[in-house]
Amino acid sequence: MRLLVIGASGQIGWELTRSLTPLGHVNAMDRTACDLARPETLPEIVRDAKPDVLVNAAGYTAVDKAEDEETLATLVNATAVGVLAQTARAIGALFVNYSTDYVFDGAKRGPYVEDDPPRPLNAYGRSKLAGETAVRDAGGDFLILRTSWVYAARGHNFLRTILRRARAGEELRVVDDQVGAPTWAHHVADATASVIRQARQEQERGQFRPDILHMTAAGTTSWHGFAHAILQRAWAGALASRPAPGLHAITSRDYPAAAIRPKNSVLCCDRLRERFALALPDWSVGLASCLTDEDMAQQDAT
Repeated sequence: MRLLVIGASGQIGWELTRSLTPLGHVNAMDRTACDLARPETLPEIVRDAKPDVLVNAAGYTAVDKAEDEETLATLVNATAVGVLAQTARAIGALFVNYSTDYVFDGAKRGPYVEDDPPRPLNAYGRSKLAGETAVRDAGGDFLILRTSWVYAARGHNFLRTILRRARAGEELRVVDDQVGAPTWAHHVADATASVIRQARQEQERGQFRPDILHMTAAGTTSWHGFAHAILQRAWAGALASRPAPGLHAITSRDYPAAAIRPKNSVLCCDRLRERFALALPDWSVGLASCLTDEDMAQQDAT
């Protein structure tokens, strides 16, 4: 099996290179080799790679900045994604694309299922929803994987921001009225590999159907709860000799941000379990594993 991963330097993309290797030959491209801001270049890149499976882990992810750059966010997250989906269909490749909890408005009381009407509150969410539409319109064999609150031992994310600011001795003010499931990129990549393996088997049996699937960690917490767990584990380990920083719960109204975030980002992952017999571990399990990750340990030492 030939697999092409776009966005290989990102949080999920970097992990995919490891997770997909047992399935076949992995061609991993970062932005220098494949830039979604230049969608006109994408068909030739994909055709030259001749993949059986095309996984797009790239995207415009600067949520607040997207409020001023919605055209660029839409170009990357929708227009380019549509080109990738069309090209994948033309060459007969399975196309896997990631989406987000931010396609929903967060007003629902319980977890969101895949068929709930999307109503994004911000430009980033609108761009990702437009990408979902572009994939569906392209047709072919595709899977859209919605995840949430992704973090990793590397890159720019909430976990690393909290640790950096805590090490600097800053007082931390974190919102406590937005809930979701912090999801470790490593677990997303491993689950994606399992999904692809089974999807290819479905294709061989003539039983594959395109789908949207929710793929997040189990359990829920708030951003404040996530920050508390990060600090609790970090200060019980390598940082125990330093004074613990102050952590204060605030409301969304008290946190100045350009983009409005959904209050409820919890996604129901029953469809993933029913179709592919997959369930990601609880978010606290992922956090514990991430904080002992070799990459995190190396960065802590610097």
